[in-house]
Amino acid sequence: MAQKWRKMTNIVETKDITKIYKRYKKKDGLKGSIAGLWKREYEEKAAVRQMNLTIEEGEFIGLIGPNGAGKTTLIKMLTGIIAPTSGEINVLGFYPNDMKNAYKKQYAVVMGQKSQLFFELTVNDTLRLFKEIYEIKEEEFQKNKAYFSRLFEVEELMNVQVRTLSLGERMKMELIVALLHNPKILFLDEPTIGLDAIASKQIRKFLREVNEERGTTILLTSHYMEDIKALCDRSVVINHGLLIYDGKTKDLFDKYQLSKRITAVFDHPVAELKLKKDGVDVILEGEYKKIYNVQKDMTKAVLAEIMQYEPDDISIEEEEIGAVVERIYREGSAVYE
Repeated sequence: MAQKWRKMTNIVETKDITKIYKRYKKKDGLKGSIAGLWKREYEEKAAVRQMNLTIEEGEFIGLIGPNGAGKTTLIKMLTGIIAPTSGEINVLGFYPNDMKNAYKKQYAVVMGQKSQLFFELTVNDTLRLFKEIYEIKEEEFQKNKAYFSRLFEVEELMNVQVRTLSLGERMKMELIVALLHNPKILFLDEPTIGLDAIASKQIRKFLREVNEERGTTILLTSHYMEDIKALCDRSVVINHGLLIYDGKTKDLFDKYQLSKRITAVFDHPVAELKLKKDGVDVILEGEYKKIYNVQKDMTKAVLAEIMQYEPDDISIEEEEIGAVVERIYREGSAVYE
């Protein structure tokens, strides 16, 4: 039975944080290049604008936004890689950009497109190297290694060279390395990118267990909305550097998932079923198979009409998540009420 670690304690607090980058504007041609040697013109770009965010201990939060929305900049400020231009940040009682060792030992970062593993070493040797980096006591190291190798089902891979692992196996090892020193907060950036459906499902299962059993606070950035929907009770949506939604993931999708797809299969020809009406889009209307996109509030009525013709099989699917996210981004600031 999973323990609940909700202590209602804010471990991340930001107040009006803003990050502005200055970018050099080069004029066209050779003359522009020469002029730039003597006098340069810059333009300012606000990557994050006056963002207020709190994260409680034990939460699992999805960070959503299109490319260039400011997600990576926010993560970099929370981990201390860059400092905000203005505003206040407090993570676990520290100002991240001070980069104190006491703070660095309390968080971890995993990026799906960047590896922190040593490919020429075995998994065991890699883990021992990180043990020394984080100054983990031997007893704690052995206990955590045994726990995570069982959790991720990789006991038989401990003496295997990292370079020989599959993509899914390497991601498991990335997570073990990140969690080895018992971080209080884990920042995840696209952890399932490039993985097949089975591996992605396994990673989601393991992350949920780490969050619930170990109480690890997790901030997940992903373009795969299946990850967000399956794991995150709360979602934060940012666009153009602004926070435009902060609330329950279910409420977000309930509001912006506007239709459902109904597929009906018949073992006898059905020619007379015609559902062309407002709120119903016909995708396929053959004699033996019919597919409709239906507005959510019309689902019951359309199902009742189809059932009169005794379908052999019928299925109802949620609207494709990518379309929902596009709608959220398109409506932008109207989302945040």
